[in-house]
Amino acid sequence: MADHHAPAKRSKLLPENAYRKLRPGEEYHPIAGPADPRAEVTPWSVTMGLLMVIVFSAACVYIALRAGNGIEASIPIAILAIFFGKLRSIKSTILENVIVQSIGQAAGVVAAGAAFLVPALYINRLEPAWWHTFLACFIGGSLGVVLIIPLRKYFVKDLHGDLPFPEATAVNEILCSGESAGPTAGKVLIVAFLLGGCYDFVAEGMHLWNPEIVSGELLQSFGLGGVATGMGGLRFELVLSAIAALFGLGYIIGLKYASIIAAGSVLAYLVMVPLIYFFGRNMPELAYAGKTYAIADMSAGAIFANFVKPIGIGAIAVSGLVGIIRMGKIVLGSISLGFKGLAGTHTAAQEPRTQLDMNPRSVLLIQFAMAALFAVLFFVVAKTTKDSATQVAYTMGDSVMYAVVGAVVGYALSFLFTPVAAQAIAIVGVNPVSGMTLITVVLTILVLVAFGLSGDGGMFVALVVGTAVCTALSTSGALISDFKIGYWIGATPRQQQRWKFLGVALAALVVAFVIPLMDSSYHFLVEDRATGELISNTKQLPAPQANMIAAVSKGLLSDPNNQPWLLYGLGGLVAILLFMGSVPMLAFALGMYLPIAINLAVLLGAFTAWIVAKTGGSERVRRARAEQGTLIASGMMAGAALFGILVAVLRLPDTGALIRHISVGVNYRLAEGRLEEVSQSGYYQHYGMLISFLAILGLAFTCFLLARWGAKGTIAEEDATGGSEPAGGPPK
Repeated sequence: MADHHAPAKRSKLLPENAYRKLRPGEEYHPIAGPADPRAEVTPWSVTMGLLMVIVFSAACVYIALRAGNGIEASIPIAILAIFFGKLRSIKSTILENVIVQSIGQAAGVVAAGAAFLVPALYINRLEPAWWHTFLACFIGGSLGVVLIIPLRKYFVKDLHGDLPFPEATAVNEILCSGESAGPTAGKVLIVAFLLGGCYDFVAEGMHLWNPEIVSGELLQSFGLGGVATGMGGLRFELVLSAIAALFGLGYIIGLKYASIIAAGSVLAYLVMVPLIYFFGRNMPELAYAGKTYAIADMSAGAIFANFVKPIGIGAIAVSGLVGIIRMGKIVLGSISLGFKGLAGTHTAAQEPRTQLDMNPRSVLLIQFAMAALFAVLFFVVAKTTKDSATQVAYTMGDSVMYAVVGAVVGYALSFLFTPVAAQAIAIVGVNPVSGMTLITVVLTILVLVAFGLSGDGGMFVALVVGTAVCTALSTSGALISDFKIGYWIGATPRQQQRWKFLGVALAALVVAFVIPLMDSSYHFLVEDRATGELISNTKQLPAPQANMIAAVSKGLLSDPNNQPWLLYGLGGLVAILLFMGSVPMLAFALGMYLPIAINLAVLLGAFTAWIVAKTGGSERVRRARAEQGTLIASGMMAGAALFGILVAVLRLPDTGALIRHISVGVNYRLAEGRLEEVSQSGYYQHYGMLISFLAILGLAFTCFLLARWGAKGTIAEEDATGGSEPAGGPPK
């Protein structure tokens, strides 16, 4: 009786009933039973896990800020744990690899929570200190851990075989298969890492070619200047950001969702922008939302930024809310589970090693400690933030009141939503963070306004609460997958729980370093050359979810009368129409918001992955090449991200803007503590885009070669070890 949730193949290490419901009286016995003497928490597993946290926290937050989408860190971390574990004189055990993956996984979840909210503080010009970000992420991540611990047994043991756990299943198969697999997967991952890193460093650090390919200028390079002029006159423009980070993101997303995201861009850039220009060019001026526009003089990018991007923000917001509504049963059921977990107690001494959780009393104490830290953080924020209207600091009494209110709201929403996130991950593999975060920010703002807090202080507290809650939701959803992996293999839950706190703390510290670094190097707000106003830097740091939250919080607290509410509403209507047409709303809405340069690069990566998966002389070879996609994409994005952070450091005035000395095609200067582009060399200006176009095609071909090499090695290793067997068990 094979369960329909099981993967096509199951590792021979796993018991036959790993993925199906248990028969009456039947029990599941993990790979490493309660009496298994193999090492679990060792200096190697902890050190390797923390190293993975550093690398992938930086990579995940970089990709989330630059591309608007996060990357999944669990799979590459599991592969690297196996690869490096086999290089040791004493090979790592499968239980050590579980701990490496469990600690390292904190990277992606904390980065996701921070990237959704922290940039909103910069966008609203609130300038958080690094410790604001660190504490918000650490408190939220820790809450996510302790709030889901009481529900671990229910989700992973009591519902064994009832919940599919798609992400946990994939990681579990890697860890189990890694016991007998060869080194090919690790080698592919490392080669892809170097490929992505070197490619983006050459393109964005050394500027050997121009990574920003614009249709008009590229056509001129081919001698089609007349066509380029005609397209520009209609504000019809295509742009491709030809960098490995975005290419790799598309490679892992797949053609279906990349096409949907690109379709959102087609509607925004190639339909809405030309239409707005066509109907508005004859208007002398347009006054809207406190600003005046001369549409006839606006470029395609300016029209998009001022009129189309708000529509995308509205679509993202409504997509998140509709996602929550569609999960109504999960939401209501999970809330009752939260209270059940809070009331539940059990005696640790009665449990075998594989079912040992942290002491319930310790879990409750940590919950209260995090709530107290919440209050301290909000008190400091309120006391050090002046009221925007009066420019007077809040009184001691007001600051205490706002701190208590913020702590209660933050804890309550984390308590209510963490089971929702966990159950969503367990059922569909998707965490509805965006919708729950939007609800959190709006509810927090309404409560704070009811208590008299408004302006910058209210916005700061609301966004910090949102950051903590978002990180808690992201952490709890991921941790339930960790628990399920540990249950299948036989890890000690208590060890996973204890060491997760250290992973969360380190990830929060890395994120608190990387986000200010990116702002200092590229800036979340840049000056619009046409108007002189500060606008969101959608070209290099789009951060769509953060821009949505920034717009909502500013509209409710700071400047409600001068917000483009009509455009937000139109975006919401688009989302509803997408829902009625059964089109994935959030993917399409992100496409409407993100620059087309990003989405075309993502589409190119996805199309390359699709082509690679169709090549090969047999179905087995085609499947093996397709399975290299996660390795290639994860490695490429991680490498591109880390080298991208290196470029960001080289751009800092504090480092003397060292990029000036390595940049070939672009000339920079330091002026008044800021890095400015002075000029472009002749070849870079005229042929840089053509070279970039050829380079990105070369990257695609290199990925094909890498997939072919990886598939060949994987097949050889499967033949040598006998491979895996069908999920339902061996033939009878």
